[in-house]
Amino acid sequence: MTHIITEPCIGVKDTACVDVCPVDCIYGKDETWEMLYIHPEECIDCGLCVDACPVQAIFPLEETPEEWESYIAKNYTQFDLTPP
Repeated sequence: MTHIITEPCIGVKDTACVDVCPVDCIYGKDETWEMLYIHPEECIDCGLCVDACPVQAIFPLEETPEEWESYIAKNYTQFDLTPP
């Protein structure tokens, strides 16, 4: 399973989640993207990013709040993958 980064991340400059990720699967820190994204095929579901996120924008895929479910597809398509 993977984690999903959602709307509260847009425009946030804090990248603490990137720093704690043991497999470096969070991208966008050095890009001009509006937010960070987790590569769904690289995420090992450790959850360290959830606690590190200063704006509470990261959720396990199956626990993504309904209001931000569109971000599931955004995270997948960012890496040219088909959303679940």
